[in-house]
Amino acid sequence: MSIVVSNLTKKYGEQTAVNQISFTINDNEIVGFLGPNGAGKSTTMKMITGYLEKDAGGIKINGTEVEVNAINTKKKIGYLPESNPLYLEMYVKEYLGFIADVHQISNSKKRIEEVIGLVGLTPESHKKISQLSKGYKQRVGLAAALIHDPEVLILDEPTSGLDPNQIIEIREVIKKLGEKKTILFSSHIMQEVESLCKRVIIINKGNIAADDLLGNLKNLKNESHFVSVQFKENIDETLLNSLSNFISYNKTDDFTFIFESQNPELLRKKILELSINQNLNIISLNSEKNNLEDIFKSLTQ
Repeated sequence: MSIVVSNLTKKYGEQTAVNQISFTINDNEIVGFLGPNGAGKSTTMKMITGYLEKDAGGIKINGTEVEVNAINTKKKIGYLPESNPLYLEMYVKEYLGFIADVHQISNSKKRIEEVIGLVGLTPESHKKISQLSKGYKQRVGLAAALIHDPEVLILDEPTSGLDPNQIIEIREVIKKLGEKKTILFSSHIMQEVESLCKRVIIINKGNIAADDLLGNLKNLKNESHFVSVQFKENIDETLLNSLSNFISYNKTDDFTFIFESQNPELLRKKILELSINQNLNIISLNSEKNNLEDIFKSLTQ
């Protein structure tokens, strides 16, 4: 097992940021780590990497306790923090050379060229870091996390602030890395997590709210589905209460309603009947299964 977290706890004064959480991540597994702001994601990641001291519990990286042998453990981990601290006045290769020296890497020039190619930095590798776009700065941070060829990668919001094309590019890099490395990464972009991960861990208020395969999580709530209907005009919401076969609904704007239902086909039929009987005009009527965003909201609100 690459990462084993057991009853991990961190407190700030009387506030418990992480409350006795436990999970295991296997070799060559990409796991999404999700949670709202302040849920304990970054705190947990910092403790796993050894950059923040835990108050209780245990953390093992490939069988080694993080606190018992901190230096050797950090050699096994590549860490890209959310803030991605960089020396902006250094050139890309100069900065990576500095990081390689910290890790005492032999033949560092060869390794620097390897990671530059791996993360797609080659076209910008001659520039100062301050001259790079945010997307390329993220690549520099990722290259620095990879320079010592770690077995485990901890990536905190690796696509934060990137444009759609940059997100796709970084996603492909992470996919490629996941073939040979264990990766735990956090993101607020649900589509990103769905495209990269088979398994997700959701943390809320310092506690594990879910830890399962993505496919299993999508089958939560007894196979609940969502039906979206958009009317052409404002309608009296009391009419909606006459419908059957729905659990609840939310109004997203003046004309659109999203229903949660275990029988979406029957609900669609009832909505159509209601529109005919009440002379209502429907612009769109769609149904879909739970997606990760719906699951996330249901577990963290």
